[in-house]
Amino acid sequence: MAKIMIYGTTSSAGKSTIATAMCRYYRDKGYKVCPFKSQNMSRNSFKLQDGKLISNAQAIQAYAAGIKADEYMNPILLVPSSDTGSDVYVLGKLYKHMNTKEYYSIKKELKAKVKEVFEELEKKYDVMIIEGAGSPAEINLLEDDFVNTGMAELADTNAIIVADIDKGGVFASIYGTYMILDEKDRSRIKGYIINKFRGDASLLDEGIKKLHELTGLDCLGIVPYTKLEIADEDSLHDYEKAVNAHMAEHDAMNNEIDRLAKVFEEAIDIDKLNAILGL
Repeated sequence: MAKIMIYGTTSSAGKSTIATAMCRYYRDKGYKVCPFKSQNMSRNSFKLQDGKLISNAQAIQAYAAGIKADEYMNPILLVPSSDTGSDVYVLGKLYKHMNTKEYYSIKKELKAKVKEVFEELEKKYDVMIIEGAGSPAEINLLEDDFVNTGMAELADTNAIIVADIDKGGVFASIYGTYMILDEKDRSRIKGYIINKFRGDASLLDEGIKKLHELTGLDCLGIVPYTKLEIADEDSLHDYEKAVNAHMAEHDAMNNEIDRLAKVFEEAIDIDKLNAILGL
């Protein structure tokens, strides 16, 4: 079983996009691939044939992997209905509406469910692509975490960091995300991807060298800024898109995912990534 955890320095750093690219890339290499995100918060859900709801992102990743989406790929879905409350879906079914305090009171229970679901899934696939939520550097949320560092521990997997250079401060955000974690969590992180880059990549050489000196982390690749007509899981995107979640049924979505996978393959040191995955 090969697996990897994808962290982001922030929300919208590109975790879902990189996970989608990896699902398609490894599918094309002949592996049976499965996406997984233990908890997703999004107003844009995807309805399965049986009426259950999961996040758009995991539905698209399943499509990229060439498998049928199901509720095990996103066992916990939070659909915000206010600044302080969400409808909580567990395995695709509405559990109840909860405020933040209520939700945190059941985290241990949900963590046990996530562990059970993940262990069942990983028996069936060659490669598990696990996506975190937000950033693992949110150290105020680490107790009973099952989304970022807690999920990496449950899965016993290596991790990488995806960072959005388009908003600036990319080296500080990677360094800060890495250094703020406990040593046991840092030890799982084996490299990083710089995402959404515009320009001459050689301009990053000195920063990459300095960051390696400070952390020992390898840069696995610099992914160019690429406009893709693939639906976002939330409102944090960089440009308007003429797509919806159900485009996964159409050739247009398939072509965009193929294009994404090609960009990914050309940008990433695949040998290093395979070593981190355990392939």
